[in-house]
This record gives sequence, C-alpha cells and structure tokens, in this order.
Amino acid sequence: MRKIIVLFFLVMFVIGTDTFLISPLIPTLQSMFSIPTEKAGWMIGAYTLGSAVFALIAGPLSDGWDRKKVLLSGLTCFAISTCLCGFAVDFWTMCLFRFLAGVSAAFTAPQVWAAIPTLFPPAKISKVLGVAYAGLAVSQALGVPIGSLLAVGNWSLPFWSIGIFSLILVVAAYFVVPSMKPHQQQGAKMSMFTRYVPLLTSGKARGTFLAYFCVHLGSSAAFAFLGKWMTDRFDLSIKEVGYVIIFLGLGNLIGSLCSPYIIKALNQFQTMAAGMLIVIAAYLVLPHVSSVYIVKGVYFFIFAILGILFPLMVGLLNSLNPTIRGTISSLATSTMNAATTLGAWMAGMLYVVFNGYTAVGIFTGICLACSLFVFIASGVLSTAAAKSEPKNEPAA
Repeated sequence: MRKIIVLFFLVMFVIGTDTFLISPLIPTLQSMFSIPTEKAGWMIGAYTLGSAVFALIAGPLSDGWDRKKVLLSGLTCFAISTCLCGFAVDFWTMCLFRFLAGVSAAFTAPQVWAAIPTLFPPAKISKVLGVAYAGLAVSQALGVPIGSLLAVGNWSLPFWSIGIFSLILVVAAYFVVPSMKPHQQQGAKMSMFTRYVPLLTSGKARGTFLAYFCVHLGSSAAFAFLGKWMTDRFDLSIKEVGYVIIFLGLGNLIGSLCSPYIIKALNQFQTMAAGMLIVIAAYLVLPHVSSVYIVKGVYFFIFAILGILFPLMVGLLNSLNPTIRGTISSLATSTMNAATTLGAWMAGMLYVVFNGYTAVGIFTGICLACSLFVFIASGVLSTAAAKSEPKNEPAA
C-alpha cells in the first residue's frame, strides 16, 4: 500500500507542476511567440479549459469503468501531450498541446481522489488524501521552480522532463495499482446527468461549489501573472522568479501540513473567516511592496494560509454527499480549472488595462470576499462542524 501512496503523491505532483509551469515562462514565451500580454494568459488557460470541460465528463463516465485503465490511459496521454508542448512552434500550437494536456489531466487526477476510498480502509482515507494533496503543494514548492531553472538552458526542457517522468509513472502504475472495476449497481446504467442531480438540486452544494469557484478565480488570477509582474517590477530573470515561487510552494506545503491542527484548535468557521480576511488584506497590500524580499515573505504567508484553507474546502465538498465522491471530485476539478481559466484571462486584461498588478490584487481580494460570504451563507460550515463534533467525542 505504501507504493500506491507514493505513486499517487507523484501523480499529483506532476499534474500540479504542469498546471502552472507556464507562469514563470510567460515573459520568455511571450517574446518568442510575439504575443501581447492580454493573450499570454491563454497558454495557462488552454490547459485549465481542457481540464475543466472534460472533467465533467470524465468523472461520471469513469465511475462505470475500471479506474486503473482510466488512470493509465489518462496519464499516458498526459505524458505525450506535455512532451509535445516542448515542440510548439507558435502560440496556437502551444495552446493546442496545453489543451490536450488539460484534457488528459481531467481523466487522471479524479481517478486518484476516487481510488483512495476504494483501496484504503476508512481509518486511513483522510491521511492518504492528505498525502496526495501534499503532492500538489510540493509541486509549487519544488516542481514549478525546478521547471524554471531547467528553462534557463532551454524553455522546452521542463515539458520534456515532466512528460518523460509521467511515462515512468505509467509503468509503475501498471504494476502497482490493482484493478478497480465498478460495482454492478454503480455501472454505466446510471446516466451522467443523474449522478449530478443530488448536487444540482441542493442549495448548499451549489453555494459551496460557487464559493470554491470564487476562491480559485481570485488566487489563480494573482498567481498567473506573478512571473510577469516580478519581471516588470524587479527586473528578475526566469531563474530568479523560480526562486521566488519556491517560497510560495513552501508556504503552501507547511500550511497543508498544519491544516488539521489549526482547524482542531479553532473550528471550521473561525479558520475560514480569519484565514480569508488575512489573505484579502495581504493581496491588497502586495502590489505596493517595493522590496522583492518582502514580496517573498508576503507570498509565503499568503500561501501558508491558503494551504490551511484548501484542505478544509475539499473536506467541505466531500461532506456534501459521501455516496458520490467520485462525481464530486470531478466537479471540483472542473470548477477549479474553470476558475483558473477565467482568472488567467481576467488577470491579463486587468494587467494591461490598468497597467500593473494593483488591479489584479483588488480583483483577487473581491473574489475571496465573495467566496467567504457564500461559504457562510450556504450553511456548509455550520453543518460540517455539527457533524464532526459527535464523531470526535467517542474517539477521545
């Protein structure tokens, strides 16, 4: 079982690395492909658009298939399409290959989240989910910066490296992951739409997903043009931007590791409210900071808090309906990537129209404020807290 845990960690690591790999490369690719700033965000958006659209299809469909076969197929296509990004000759071919990589990721990542409750006993599910999520956090701490450093020699190297490593993971998954055929009653007889009905008809579920969309919309907009802003404001190279992003990833990793302890010390409502308000204030202040060292510190702080909040949000989503967690995971992936697509586009427009990062910071603050309001209004925080209290008492 340890081999499976490590494999799932690495799968989420490569997907997380690939998602935002282009962010520090935007200045280089923008110059090489001769594209304006407002269009550059689509090299990120193409990936997330493909993932957002096809995750809605991939999740419910794969509930009726062998998850191992879906995982192997998705990861193989992900490896090939990511390698092809390194051969892009212009803006449009890059967007095409990024779109295909996003589609492949849509069939891969949800299988990890859905496979964990199938392969592991209830007592270990939360721990394994935490390890898989840590793969995403580590991808920001190490994956994206390593990609930035590789790009110093050749901008294609990060894509080729991720693609080759993903192919190695395909081989490992073939031997390590057992077959996960669907139960007879969960087969393909149930339509795709039917699987979404419990979520679409629940006001609490709609509110929770809307709040989840808003938080990713704001945070993705801020992150998408971080490399561009750092280059314009502080004249940093790709290598130096990579070092800055290390601080973001480390903060996110530390926050995710501390998340269960923070939530236990406070409660879900207090953790969400305090964390969101602090991050909003930080994003409003960040564009006016004049020292790159202070920027590193502020972003470390921001991502440490987001590292605490995102596992809490995932837990709130999973609590909506435990019987359709696979569909919830797919819808969450789609929601996140749809928000990332729109956020990257909005960031590019705001950056150009208002000539800088200040408008992006304000936009992010507004999105996070809306997210907090909807989380509270939906009632999911109070309900989840009420459910968790009785469960904790017998274990004490």
